Amino acid sequence: EGGFCWKRSGMRTKLKHRWSVGHNYLTGITFGKWMRLLAQNGFRVSPAYLHRAAFITAASLPNSAFAAIEKLRFGRAIDAARITRPPLFILGHWRSGTTHLHDLLACDRAQFQFANTYRVVNPLTFLTTENLATRLFSWLVPPKRPMDNMALSFASPQEDEFAPLLMSLSSLYLGISFPARQDHYDRQLSFRGAGPAEVAAWKHALLTFCKKLSLNDDRALLLKSPPHTARIRTLLEVFPDARFVHIHRDPYRVFQSQRHFFDTAGWYTYLQRSDLDAIDEGILTRHETMYDAYFEDLPLIPKGRFCEIGFDALEADPVGQIASIYAQLGLDGFDRMRPDLVAYLAGLRGYEKNRFTGLDAPTRALVARRWRRSFQTWGYPE
Repeated sequence: EGGFCWKRSGMRTKLKHRWSVGHNYLTGITFGKWMRLLAQNGFRVSPAYLHRAAFITAASLPNSAFAAIEKLRFGRAIDAARITRPPLFILGHWRSGTTHLHDLLACDRAQFQFANTYRVVNPLTFLTTENLATRLFSWLVPPKRPMDNMALSFASPQEDEFAPLLMSLSSLYLGISFPARQDHYDRQLSFRGAGPAEVAAWKHALLTFCKKLSLNDDRALLLKSPPHTARIRTLLEVFPDARFVHIHRDPYRVFQSQRHFFDTAGWYTYLQRSDLDAIDEGILTRHETMYDAYFEDLPLIPKGRFCEIGFDALEADPVGQIASIYAQLGLDGFDRMRPDLVAYLAGLRGYEKNRFTGLDAPTRALVARRWRRSFQTWGYPE
């Protein structure tokens, strides 16, 4: 490794963002869970990232103290909390527009609450620490996400995957941090092949996190996590009355954008040397795993609780598409939230999406072959 470079296909690749300790969800872990996670991975941390492990260790100590305080203060109330309104889950592959859709639906503050950036990375302590920590440490959060130009802050609607990950140590995202056990963590995308105790721990963590969000807020939960696309049956076991909206996008664009993610945001979370040559195959395989589970589970959703939109349609007519979602899912209040939605969209003027050169012919053919069902199901030209 040489401390600074990895070999890739006979060449040496510079480690990007090597010294960064930001953009790392593991800074919200408690000491006991951090030691358990390290033990599960044989305490193997690449020398180039020992400083990250040290930073996470240092952060885990106060996290543990605040988690103990939070349990004493709120434990009984959390256990007794009830979620009375059906949550709405946003589904879709990474880089398909799930974040944009999440932000648009989150404009309906009268109807929905959502997990924000601070809460998903501090799921065991946010009831105790959020008010102070978000004021003291707001400077640690950059104004935009590293893989695109989407706005970011502690208060931004955020993917909830990180919360049950930190509470149960189950998530395919751990395979980015610990790529030596990527195959093990990939089982936790759909939980097919995972043990019953593993699945039960994740479900308990998700429910507990949602109870904490709902402790003093009876609005419906608006939750977004691409891995949920492969977990419909598991989500219905936790929330039988849940609603779902799925967004899809041109598969070629999704593949390129996912490549870009690993070449930008991925570098911030590595704790072990990653096989950069395996990234394309990982993207292809996870898409297949996700949609094998998605299409298998889709019939389990009761009628009137699922709808589907395309990213291009949402981009062309966001107000019309959001109105359609409300109509299809039987949600009320669209006319009430419309002015806030229009105001939010006005603030996006001038936003620039990432631009990519075209895929080379062999890669394009591979994506077309491996993801043919997605091309055919949603009518994208191969």
